[in-house]
Amino acid sequence: MQSQKDGQISAQERQSPGSPAKRRSRRGWLIAGAVFLVFAAVLISGIVERVHTSAGLRGETADLAVPTVSVVAPQRAAPSEEIVLPGNVQPFTQSPIFSRTNGYLKHWYFDIGAHVKKGQLLAVIDSPEVDQQLQQARSNLLTAQANLELATITKARYQGLKKTNAVSQQDVDNAVGTYNANKAIVEADQAAVEQYSALVSFEKVYAPFDGVITARNTDIGDLINSGSNANVKTDLFHIAQPGVLRVYVNVPEEYSQATTPGLTADLTLAEFPGRQFKGKLVRTAEAINYTTRTLLAEVDVNNPSGQLLSGAYAEVHFKVPGHVTTYILPVDTLLFRKEGLRVAVVENGKAKLVPVMPGRDFGNTIEIISGLQGNESVISSPPDSIVTGETVQIAPPQATPPPATAGGKQ
Repeated sequence: MQSQKDGQISAQERQSPGSPAKRRSRRGWLIAGAVFLVFAAVLISGIVERVHTSAGLRGETADLAVPTVSVVAPQRAAPSEEIVLPGNVQPFTQSPIFSRTNGYLKHWYFDIGAHVKKGQLLAVIDSPEVDQQLQQARSNLLTAQANLELATITKARYQGLKKTNAVSQQDVDNAVGTYNANKAIVEADQAAVEQYSALVSFEKVYAPFDGVITARNTDIGDLINSGSNANVKTDLFHIAQPGVLRVYVNVPEEYSQATTPGLTADLTLAEFPGRQFKGKLVRTAEAINYTTRTLLAEVDVNNPSGQLLSGAYAEVHFKVPGHVTTYILPVDTLLFRKEGLRVAVVENGKAKLVPVMPGRDFGNTIEIISGLQGNESVISSPPDSIVTGETVQIAPPQATPPPATAGGKQ
């Protein structure tokens, strides 16, 4: 009986809302719910963090996939550009001196480097055959003159006798014919004497103009050939006039229209470092050479002191006025493609390949004749794989370090 009562009391206690058992059950559920909420919050937080991390990683990967490039701006070339071309220095007048008669060299009076005046005796040639021929021609002339004098007297006598009919007309005609023949012989012999006199005068070689002896190709006793036969002619001397020098320059075809007479030119030579010699373009060939595709131009340079030597190599600086606008770019901006030369420019965050035409190569930089407007952002050292339409981003300009102050501190 007592145990039944205890069981009934326990059941009543459990059914009672404010009973301790009921309170313990509720507390357990609350603790379980709190633990669940904590685990759920930790789980949700981890998931959110992973989502954010994944999104950031994808964004960073996308940013890294866009190449960062450095750009340069085309530099406008000067409107008057200077071109430097090789030139050959030659004397204004130069000539080899030949003999006009055969013989042996008897004397020479000037050697290389000698300054001579026009008409000065340079050498004497011994030519005895020509001397003998002159003597023979003079003797023939004297004989012909004597015969002419006799024919003149005979003609006058017969013409006087004909007036009295002392001689026939035939005799008069014979006398006149003999006179005319002797007169022609005298003229022929006179021409022969003049011819041999000229050959004898050629035994003395004179300077044709004021100049410098640049070569002597003979010596005393050498056999001199005038070149009247098949043998090789002998040039005795070379003489040059260095007071004014001619500098011949081959101008490329692209500058042929701007290279006109009157253009000034400066000459530089290795033997005169730091010095320039003024010259003037006086004439051109007015025709392009088929082989070299260049225009031959002549620059005259005054050389009164003779310090510039003929035959020297010179660099000729022309200041040619520019007819088209050109730009200067670093050589590392160029792309060599099978379609031709290209540069990559940035437009609205995308790369664009632009065809260009090169001009002069300055080493680290190159001239661009066409293809640029001057306001482009040209990619420096572009990758070979770059294509038109590829997304790129421009690297920020690097800050230049501040100048060092006195004492080495910045």
